Amino acid sequence: MGSPLSSFLKQNKPLFFRIFFILFFSCISDTANLCSDLSLATTAVQTHSASSDNHFSLKKLTLDGHFSFENIHYAAKDFGNTYHFHPSAVLYPKSVSDISSTIKHIFNIGTASQLTVAARGHGHSLQGQAQAHQGVVINMPSLQEPVMKVHTGELPYVDVSGGELWINILHETLKHGLAPKSWTDYLHLTVGGTLSNAGISGQAFLHGPQINNVYKLEVVTGKGDVLTCSEQQNADLFHGVLGGLGQFGIITRARISLEPAPKMVRWIRVLYSEFSIFTKDQEHLISSESSFDYIEGFVIINRTGLLNNWRSSFNPRDPLQASKFNSDGKVLYCLEMAKHFNPDEAGIMDKKTESLLSKLSFIPSTLFQSDVSYVDFLDRVHVSEIKLREKGLWEVPHPWLNLLIPKSKISDFAQQVFGEILKDNSNGPILIYPVNKSKWNRKTSFVTPDEDIFYLVAFLSSALPSSRGTDGLEHINNQHQRILDVSTRANLGIKQYLPHYSTQKEWQAHFGPQWKLFVQRKYAYDPLAILAPGQRIFQKAIPFL
Repeated sequence: MGSPLSSFLKQNKPLFFRIFFILFFSCISDTANLCSDLSLATTAVQTHSASSDNHFSLKKLTLDGHFSFENIHYAAKDFGNTYHFHPSAVLYPKSVSDISSTIKHIFNIGTASQLTVAARGHGHSLQGQAQAHQGVVINMPSLQEPVMKVHTGELPYVDVSGGELWINILHETLKHGLAPKSWTDYLHLTVGGTLSNAGISGQAFLHGPQINNVYKLEVVTGKGDVLTCSEQQNADLFHGVLGGLGQFGIITRARISLEPAPKMVRWIRVLYSEFSIFTKDQEHLISSESSFDYIEGFVIINRTGLLNNWRSSFNPRDPLQASKFNSDGKVLYCLEMAKHFNPDEAGIMDKKTESLLSKLSFIPSTLFQSDVSYVDFLDRVHVSEIKLREKGLWEVPHPWLNLLIPKSKISDFAQQVFGEILKDNSNGPILIYPVNKSKWNRKTSFVTPDEDIFYLVAFLSSALPSSRGTDGLEHINNQHQRILDVSTRANLGIKQYLPHYSTQKEWQAHFGPQWKLFVQRKYAYDPLAILAPGQRIFQKAIPFL
């Protein structure tokens, strides 16, 4: 039997070519700048009459949930807090049928309407990816089905709604002594949101990203069809949606793989002054048969009183030597590790961690550790969120830059960036840690560098809105652009994670050989380019009269 893609193309050849030319030409603003701005992707602002027609047609739909056309400004805001595109309506679905009916309605209208659809989870996008200018934003947390259900057995799993938060999944699965294998550092995100990107954290070297730990999905395509997909059923859609940036369908249900959950975590931090030794130890740990359960790292630039700050959460192995350590004016590298255990295994845990640490070459006086509950460890970023919200520093611009860098190029990258561009401060945490490509499913839409080991380097900057100094948005964006320019000139072979591009030429370069398949899947599952306009990859089809 042929694939769904080939079947679609054979049965719809005239439609395929019509849509191809519509999409192709509608993406062109000039030969050097394709689909260059979301304002172009939605052409001009719709007239009041067109907007009223859209409202009227949506109001006629019979739904379990409802549309809202007023007080929806929140849907034009996200965690990045730099892009603000206002929708015409927000759908609060109570059923998958609500989502399907809405998309099918817009698909049936065809090119006569410029309505597009974006699925919004917890609003943690960075550059308006979950926004839909004058379109429909779907408030995914409103989806009330399916009810979360944990299945125990030899291969345990949990069935969840695409709008469910990972923190809720953690609490529910722990009631059965189970938990998902792979996480993100921040758990107050929706399942559909992270699976549409990848879902990467310190467990990825061991279990792969979250998109590797999914058995089955339910997806609403850009034609309004509700399809179940897995490795065995509608596999092309399954692989396309995972890491597919919302381009082929909205994830409404997911079956997540589980494993036995520990009760405790030994959380360890150590410092390095030499980048080469730091990366050597990281690569050793992710390649060892027996290692930690979580491995990440940080770059720390000119941080005063660093180890004293750690004392609020960690205990130093050697308090006297730790008190003498001076971090001022230095670039340091922190290796962060965690090992799972249960309370009756404390003695064994001591021996295991001592054995693992004995093979590393960190600065001895900087060894800090703490035993915490599994939940407290996984939800650690939320503690920082609460503190920042209290200070009014959470809802500020977050011009983050996330890069994937081949192992062979990481030293060149570090020398250029940490030695030249970011010398005095970083305006936020800088994560850096390696992962094994062998743990990743290469059939998904997610794009990685070509090498077997690559590093995630994440510049998690925060900007002060009114500042024009080094902590201002313009300065941080300029720094990030310099990082990208240096990487391009040096031909480092990097890929963006949570990618953001302004031209289709850049998207083609990002996907490389996978671009052709990505476009084919778009034609098969969302031929009018209705879904996820905020990614700015495709423009909704515009008829030429």
